[in-house]
Amino acid sequence: MKRFLPVIILLCTLGVFAGTLLFLYQKSQRKPVVFATETPVVADIVKKTVATGSLVPRQEIAIKPRVSGVIAKLHVEPGQIIERDALLADIRIIPNVLDLNRAESAVQSARIELDNAQRELDRSRSLSQRQVLSSAELDRVQYQHQLKKQALQAAQSNLALIKNGALRKSDKVSNQVRSTVAGTVLDVPVEEGESVIESNTFNEGTTVATVADMSDMIFEGRVDESEVGKLREGMELAIKVGAIEGALLSGTLEYIAPKGVETEGVIEFEIRAAIEPREDLVVRAGYSANADIVLERRAQVMAINEGLLQFEDGEPYVEIETAPQTFERRSVEVGLSDGILIEVRAGLDAATKIKNPNEAAGAMGDKGMGAQGRRGSGA
Repeated sequence: MKRFLPVIILLCTLGVFAGTLLFLYQKSQRKPVVFATETPVVADIVKKTVATGSLVPRQEIAIKPRVSGVIAKLHVEPGQIIERDALLADIRIIPNVLDLNRAESAVQSARIELDNAQRELDRSRSLSQRQVLSSAELDRVQYQHQLKKQALQAAQSNLALIKNGALRKSDKVSNQVRSTVAGTVLDVPVEEGESVIESNTFNEGTTVATVADMSDMIFEGRVDESEVGKLREGMELAIKVGAIEGALLSGTLEYIAPKGVETEGVIEFEIRAAIEPREDLVVRAGYSANADIVLERRAQVMAINEGLLQFEDGEPYVEIETAPQTFERRSVEVGLSDGILIEVRAGLDAATKIKNPNEAAGAMGDKGMGAQGRRGSGA
């Protein structure tokens, strides 16, 4: 027994050594690479660009007073729907002392001149009755009396306007601010007791209220100069409103600015689009929105995943499966792409299985899969 013990130990050692070598050899062998395949699909391909902007009323009117003074009373508040000529505010006029003094002096002068003309008229009538004064001279005196009377009325109206903002014998009151359009009151930037300035040649005046027609909304946004050349008036827009989850509005591009504006070193062009109203949505002025502008569209065309394409010298091709995990190269003619799918115009049919060079199973680690993928792509 002792004579066979060294032989047994030697055989066990050789067996362990051989098993170790076999294990290491099997472990070092890479598993065969199995490439995934895909077939063409029929889909709609839409190429679009995105414009950022906001929703605003087409016309937003700032209502300004016709006289300067202090807001005595406000009759509207934001959100209120009003008609044209609706009363917005009353203004208490604080007259200028110099203008008031001039107006009062003008009234006194006109009254004195009228009294003098009245005495002259009475004297002329008395002389006419005694046939001492001719009819022509009496007519002249009466005419002068009428002029003086009219001058007094004008001076009194001017004084009333300076004091109260109202004209005598008139329903027009200049110290009442009225809306020039019908719509919704968006903003009332003044408060009762606040001073306001009239709109004139030298001053645009204080805005008492902002009114707009909320049923006629537009999208105002900007697009990059690299995309503006692809836009045309009449293009469709799909507008997503950030404040309303899932809301999608339809629009039509109606204006592209002829001049760009530099923003943080980038030239952008303003665009405007008319929005189709939806009765189930309440759209407020100033909502931020993104508009997808459809540049090109292909309906129900054969398409493949753009990642399946490979290129050589700028020419696209794919690898098609001719037998299980056996591929050959085939040139294809491609068309419109939306960044995910690309239109295939020629070179493939609906049953063709296309190798995906980016997806493989069974490789030993990322490095091995990448090496096999590159070898397969170069085939």
